[in-house]
Amino acid sequence: MLNKTLSALSLVVGLMTFSGAVYSAGATDNEILIDQVGDTLNLTILQQGFGNKVSGDATQSTDLSIVGTSLNIDLDQVGNSNEFFGSITADSSTYDWTFTGSSNIWDIKVGDTGSADTGNILATIQGDSNTFDFDLGSVASAERLDFDLAILGDSNVWDIDIEVDDATWNFDLTGDNNDIVTSQTDGANQYMKVVYDGSGGNIDLIQSSGTCATGATSCYGYMDLDIDSENATVNITQKD
Repeated sequence: MLNKTLSALSLVVGLMTFSGAVYSAGATDNEILIDQVGDTLNLTILQQGFGNKVSGDATQSTDLSIVGTSLNIDLDQVGNSNEFFGSITADSSTYDWTFTGSSNIWDIKVGDTGSADTGNILATIQGDSNTFDFDLGSVASAERLDFDLAILGDSNVWDIDIEVDDATWNFDLTGDNNDIVTSQTDGANQYMKVVYDGSGGNIDLIQSSGTCATGATSCYGYMDLDIDSENATVNITQKD
């Protein structure tokens, strides 16, 4: 039976509503479902093992719905074939996410339906054949982001779209035959730092500054690439 448990879940909450009952279904994996509304949440999740889930699957994004301001979300998944799906709407929040293992799936939207200003994201991933799809900003406006991502592994596939004014986006990738697509759009003051060390792979980098903020005389984007690779394909698109 499936034990959907709050594995190592610590909450320190200001004003919030949290539903986290224990469920069961026909499988052997652990699963955490969260529906949270409110400010000043400190959420820590540790999942260890094979096939664990935060949310459910790509058709169950409402199973992880977090809304608030001044949130701290710390997630650590250790093992293979784990999943992290859902939606987060939050201003002035910090995210510390660590994934260790292979064949994991990460599909997260931040600020898809509401504001996601002043975010700070630190993500560390170690493993092979993982799939990542991350969107920040999307339909709703977002301003100011500091995003740091480090990946160590081979044959990972990821698509990361950042639609934020004044965004700093740093990623460090070590491994072979990885497939990377990332875009940084909307507003001015875009910065992307790329460090890639590995053989083969496809890298697509898109940076578009969009509409200048009121009073700004120019909108600009800046990329800094450090690539040590053989047989890699790198495509760069940059426009203001």
